[in-house]
Amino acid sequence: MNESVAVVTGGSAGIGRAICAELLEGGYRVVSLARRASDIDHPRLENVSVDLMDTAATEQAAGDVAARYPVTTVVHNAGVIRAALLEEVDVQDLDALTHLHLGAAITLVQAALPGMRERGFGRVVLLSSRAAQGLQTRTSYSATKAGMIGMARTWALELAPAGVTVNVVAPGPVRSTDMFHGVVPAGSDKEAQLAAGVPVGRLGEPADVARAVAFLAAPENGFITGQTLYVCGGTSLGGLSL
Repeated sequence: MNESVAVVTGGSAGIGRAICAELLEGGYRVVSLARRASDIDHPRLENVSVDLMDTAATEQAAGDVAARYPVTTVVHNAGVIRAALLEEVDVQDLDALTHLHLGAAITLVQAALPGMRERGFGRVVLLSSRAAQGLQTRTSYSATKAGMIGMARTWALELAPAGVTVNVVAPGPVRSTDMFHGVVPAGSDKEAQLAAGVPVGRLGEPADVARAVAFLAAPENGFITGQTLYVCGGTSLGGLSL
């Protein structure tokens, strides 16, 4: 197989940035789809500016990248929370997160799939969340992140004969990300309390998740498909309060 080309959504910050860095270190050519450019300066990194909440823009970006590169790997990491208790949930938020977490993934993989089928090889990694198991104030987020898991299992069955694997990485509490610190202030008592409640005794780092993604994306790991790997410090084994 020639050069591996990975499309990574939300690659400009946090976990997405760490995934881009990990794949670049592994020799991939990486295309980051995000609203803003990554600060990583690397000759094999290309930034494509796109709002993945915009259906037409997502389709155009996905098609353009697939036309220019032999995409071998799709990593759908971009996500937002929009926290609300049940009484305050706005179904428009559910619609938006459904498109971002599920619809954008469909669009990206559909664009890359013809080339993957032609080459008999592909890797798809979807970034879900420990919240897929349930978490207060996460109705829209948990529902769509849980939907990723069912979608990945379905795709895994459909695409296995084509040499394409589909897996999920589900992070737990990961610090040094805009999403996490939008809820838990950095250096706060709440952050320390949350870390103390993680079975392994610490919060996750973006690199913890990036290494798991790189493992599932690796060409040699073609016997793993339809699986969900919780990178969560053990928090998927019990309740978690934020």
